Amino acid sequence: MPVITAIKPQKNQKRVNIYLDNWFGFGLDLENFVKFNLKVDQELNDEKITKIIKEAEFQKILDKLLKFAMLRPRSKKEIIDYFKRKKVPENIKEELLSRLNNLELINDKAFAKWWVEQRQSFSPKSKRVLNSELLIKGIDREIIKNILEETKIDELKLAKDLIKTKNYKWEKFDQKTRRQKITQYLAGKGFDWNVVNDVLK
Repeated sequence: MPVITAIKPQKNQKRVNIYLDNWFGFGLDLENFVKFNLKVDQELNDEKITKIIKEAEFQKILDKLLKFAMLRPRSKKEIIDYFKRKKVPENIKEELLSRLNNLELINDKAFAKWWVEQRQSFSPKSKRVLNSELLIKGIDREIIKNILEETKIDELKLAKDLIKTKNYKWEKFDQKTRRQKITQYLAGKGFDWNVVNDVLK
């Protein structure tokens, strides 16, 4: 059976390299290193080595996933899309999702609230557009409905502000054409007729 001949720390100090019979065997995170109680001169059979490597790979993927998930609120769809981008093996996806759920790092409601707040702060959108964006993000309709009802969005002010920034484009047109242009623009931005009509007044 292979014997551990050396254990050397990696540059990031959070992982170690395990050498078997004086050859590099595998890298391992400190948590699993302690868990498996590995030490120099210890013999490892093939079954044990396979199990350790599997645990090490899982932990490596989990560490990267946690960094991604902790940056801001994440939706379940975002995590699933992350799995696709990073080509995460199918057989560990459920366990990874379970870990994130236990840590409360997947929350569609928190994500929806964050998304709406970000939009209102940096790129204001009508409720209709926000609804469409959140549906594309995989958020349940009921969650979207509740979030948009809880969030104070002055669509009339928002529409007026948008027109102020674009008004120079339509100044050369006659009043009828200008009204048509404004109507088309605001409708394209997701505002309903009541808001458009109030702006035109």
